[in-house]
Amino acid sequence: MAESYSPLLISLKTAILATSVTVILGILAARLVIRFPEKAQWLTDGILTLPLVLPPTVIGFILLMIFGKNSPLGQALLQLGIRVVFSWSGAVIAAIVVSFPLMYGTTKAAFEQMDRNLIDAGRTIGLSERYIFWRISVPVSLPGIGAGMVLAFARAIGEFGATLMIAGNIPGKTQTVPLIIYTATAAGDMRLAMQWVAVIVAISLFSIGGMNVWLALQGRKAGKA
Repeated sequence: MAESYSPLLISLKTAILATSVTVILGILAARLVIRFPEKAQWLTDGILTLPLVLPPTVIGFILLMIFGKNSPLGQALLQLGIRVVFSWSGAVIAAIVVSFPLMYGTTKAAFEQMDRNLIDAGRTIGLSERYIFWRISVPVSLPGIGAGMVLAFARAIGEFGATLMIAGNIPGKTQTVPLIIYTATAAGDMRLAMQWVAVIVAISLFSIGGMNVWLALQGRKAGKA
């Protein structure tokens, strides 16, 4: 019974961990980049959002070149007993890379749209930059951050190409829901494929619905304030 649900469990576990890491990295990266000069921001934005436009197989190939057993980093990790290629950690890394641009872009846009007078007021009364960021900028930008979190989760749980390239399609280990849909379709088992399609659609709709409810609640709170 547990094996029949393993793609769902692997997908959820991968997406939750990848989203948690992406939220932290996205917030910190957005905080750093908004301080850059405009031209430097253009270049940095292009680099950080590149995975959004690259084909997933290309991302997977790049990750293989970085973490493969013949690469310096891959060899160093193997000496430490850490295997990335054809492992669950490879699936997590792939999910982080493909979902990061969504979290970063949404969070950066939220920071840029917030009222700068709030930041200036904090500086005027002598608050530290760290305090202003975590106690003013982040709370005010929570709707945008929340939206980025949901988008990142949806992208992570739906990842296919990069995961297949670096983590493989190993049942009970790296086989996520998109991968079992592919496997079932290739084997002609359309009933099984349809069942898993229904699961991934339900999760996606639940995520979007949850985001809409949360944004509505945030809007009501802002209106009362």
